[in-house]
Amino acid sequence: MIKSVDLQNKYLARELLKLQRASYLIEAKLINFYEIPPLKESIEELTNCGESFLGYFEGDRLVGALSYTITQGEVTICRLVVHPNDFRKGIAQRLLKEVENTNMEINLFKVATGKENPPAKNLYLKNGYKLMNDVEIVPGLFISNFTKCRDEQ
Repeated sequence: MIKSVDLQNKYLARELLKLQRASYLIEAKLINFYEIPPLKESIEELTNCGESFLGYFEGDRLVGALSYTITQGEVTICRLVVHPNDFRKGIAQRLLKEVENTNMEINLFKVATGKENPPAKNLYLKNGYKLMNDVEIVPGLFISNFTKCRDEQ
């Protein structure tokens, strides 16, 4: 089941922090970069990040989450995490669809991932996102930027 995650709930905030660390550690290994900000984030930084969170729950267990912001009529997906034990179950895809369905009035969606993260890149491409560019954010580390525009569907 997908529902909003209230980060003021200390238990859920701690569970989300554990989930994102487990998930981003896999990406860090794929892209060979261990300074991904969510790997270093404190509980206080997470709860004050200003992002809206959707959680994917199996029973009471949080197994996936997506966070986003809305500015100037566009959704920016900030985080998309799934627990490694729950990879390849369609959880990330369901979370992507939910953020799109929850924001039907918005036409433009943006997301970025490590250039060397084929599973994430394939997920976005499969769901109608277009690769816009690759940007070197620190020496040797490239991020792939994607957009999805409903008008182009």
